[in-house]
Amino acid sequence: MSKTINIAVHHLTRVEGHGNIAVNVQSGKIEKCEWQVPEAPRFFEAMVRGRHYTEVARVTSRICGICSVGHTLASLKATEAALGIKISPQTRKLRELLKHAENFDSHVLHVYFLAAPDLLGAPSVFPLVKTHGEVVARALRLKRLAHEWGSLIGGRTTHPTRAVPGGFSALPTVKELEDVKKRLLAAVPDLEATLATVKALAGAIPAFDRPTEYMALSQPKGYALYDGDVQTVLPDGNKASYKVADYRKCTNEYVTPLSTAKYTKNRRESYAAGALARFNNNHDRLLPEAKKAAAELGLKPVCVNPYFNTVAQVVEIVQSFHESLAIIDELVKSGIKDEPLVQPTRFGRGAGAVEVPRGILFHEYEYDQEGLCLAGNCIIPTNQNHANIQKDFEALVPKLLAEGADEKKMELRLEMLVRAYDPCISCSTHFLDVKFVR
Repeated sequence: MSKTINIAVHHLTRVEGHGNIAVNVQSGKIEKCEWQVPEAPRFFEAMVRGRHYTEVARVTSRICGICSVGHTLASLKATEAALGIKISPQTRKLRELLKHAENFDSHVLHVYFLAAPDLLGAPSVFPLVKTHGEVVARALRLKRLAHEWGSLIGGRTTHPTRAVPGGFSALPTVKELEDVKKRLLAAVPDLEATLATVKALAGAIPAFDRPTEYMALSQPKGYALYDGDVQTVLPDGNKASYKVADYRKCTNEYVTPLSTAKYTKNRRESYAAGALARFNNNHDRLLPEAKKAAAELGLKPVCVNPYFNTVAQVVEIVQSFHESLAIIDELVKSGIKDEPLVQPTRFGRGAGAVEVPRGILFHEYEYDQEGLCLAGNCIIPTNQNHANIQKDFEALVPKLLAEGADEKKMELRLEMLVRAYDPCISCSTHFLDVKFVR
């Protein structure tokens, strides 16, 4: 084979942050195949030191402007675990409703604006405004709905203000919740049209299977987003479970020269987090409407095609939609009670985890007797996916070479693969190796 390929994608587009794709093939021999993360490291774990426990979630929500709800909730859960705070059932339901709004919002953004252009052969969403104007308008309607539904619960969806340690600083009224339900029900045609659109585009999703390990929260009842133990599943269905407090035993971070974000591994050399990982772990706990959507889109467990993460996001859009309707009904039926914030019963160390759009998110803090933070640690979903993306590259490039793919096709497939993970690259970088040369 005499094929020569040189791919150098500097700062991949339609992803958050900066990531590079470098592939060199000389005379059919792969000399370089790398997913590189050159983002400047971030120091949020240092920023929270010395902060009072009431301030920490406000700081860590700034880790991400897309997943700020998830960072707020993971931070609150870790703080509450450290301080012995047990939240009320009403607080839990409101937090779950807020979490669903974020997942719905982010998944709509990714499916319509970041992934769909690849499936339609467009360089971005902007040409689609002219060719698929109603589809773009539909996406904007759904995003606005999710944004306003999240803002009602959180005060705002980007860096929410109402969710605080021990409860909420302000609560929605029953009428406001009923109004959100009416708006959700009015959006059913847009939801059904979303399924039809993705189903029509499913044939453009590349065929590529690479078995790996899939990590997500899981619980006995319900599709876990807000709470649960850590669970991983292998392609053969073998599962392993870990307590959130033991998250370091299954994340196993390590440093690689390819990335300013650490890599992770568990039972294999890499694992995947995200919507597909959640589906593979918890598909049997989906609501009937979401199970029906998965069947219509051809998504079955255990799915080992990473490109299908986008399809799993569509299934989760349906799940969050219908689960939110049920939560609103429960809250309306019981009424909204004005509850005082639950106060600390101790001060120590605690960990918390939630599922954000890109996968399982861990926060951990330690507090002194004054309630001041002594140490913090955050493990972001995208940094858990970096090693898996690299291993995908190492399997995909030889496959594409064997198929006779040219340089342009290979570049597009690699870009699509990264985008399928919906990465939040800058949020994942927490490592800095400083070498002093004298």
